[in-house]
Amino acid sequence: MTNENQPPPWNPYLATCPTRQVLDCVADKWAVLIIGLLLAGPRRFGELRRDIEGVSQKMLTQTLRSLERDGIVNRKVFASVPPKVKYSLTTLGASLAGKLDGLRIWAEDNIEAVLGHQKIFDENSKRS
Repeated sequence: MTNENQPPPWNPYLATCPTRQVLDCVADKWAVLIIGLLLAGPRRFGELRRDIEGVSQKMLTQTLRSLERDGIVNRKVFASVPPKVKYSLTTLGASLAGKLDGLRIWAEDNIEAVLGHQKIFDENSKRS
């Protein structure tokens, strides 16, 4: 017997589960970097683009729109000339940011080990 007030049990291992859409969005490298910067406070588009080396204007725009659609980022337009737009984390986004920041810290702490393993793997692959 199922309680109609309970949400369905989500299972991201199923192809039809909507949680996969969220994972696709937040597992994107640009999303992780944007959320990490917004953890420190609101930023303008130009600041985000300047601080994230390698991101194109198109990718930054697409990623911000996707994060806004998912309720992770808030876009606030200020009435000024020229118009000023700032992006910030929503409450939902802030709850995600801490978890993603842990991933960033893990990457920074373990990059030498990962690079070492890649080098060994690549050397062994050449011999095979």
